[in-house]
Amino acid sequence: MRARLALAVSGASCELREVRLSAKPAAMLAASPKGTVPVLVLPDGAVIDESLDIMRWALTNRDPEGWLMRDDAALIALNDGPFKYDLDRYKYPERYGGDPLAHRRSGMTFLHEIDRRLATADQLCGTRRGLADAAIMPFIRQFAAVDRAWFDTQPLPHLKIWLTGHLTSGLFDSVMLRVTPWSPGDPLVRFPSSRSIGPQA
Repeated sequence: MRARLALAVSGASCELREVRLSAKPAAMLAASPKGTVPVLVLPDGAVIDESLDIMRWALTNRDPEGWLMRDDAALIALNDGPFKYDLDRYKYPERYGGDPLAHRRSGMTFLHEIDRRLATADQLCGTRRGLADAAIMPFIRQFAAVDRAWFDTQPLPHLKIWLTGHLTSGLFDSVMLRVTPWSPGDPLVRFPSSRSIGPQA
């Protein structure tokens, strides 16, 4: 999701191939043997297979909203490390074992930090959305969705406003494409779609 957000806001155009991870296409594994998504294959054959690296590549080429000026590598590292660890074990307890509620409590530490930060600014690095927001928001969206009724009762007023703003933006709507899993010979699906990404959130 965050790779799509950066590609869309940068205006980069690519062919979108949705994959089912339980039936990974041979073309995907040939490009990136580690078998995770996303995978971006560049015209020269180079492969980028980490979502944050895809974001930075897209924005380095074109950054009309100045997202790279609103970055916070340390905060993103906390999201991608400890928070993602807790999110996975809260969301998929049957896969990882352990106590999902303990991981929910641990994950809330990060969310309270985000809420405190947003108490003084509309976005994580100021008044306008940027790389930090787009890199972190999809993971908080997942966390909120595990038990939405419980999440809605939590005292995170600033985070909830921020999250709602991103989820109702034209940019987010533009990347929420629902396409069938790709097979060789399928028609080209161009991304971003023709829908407007909307103004700055």
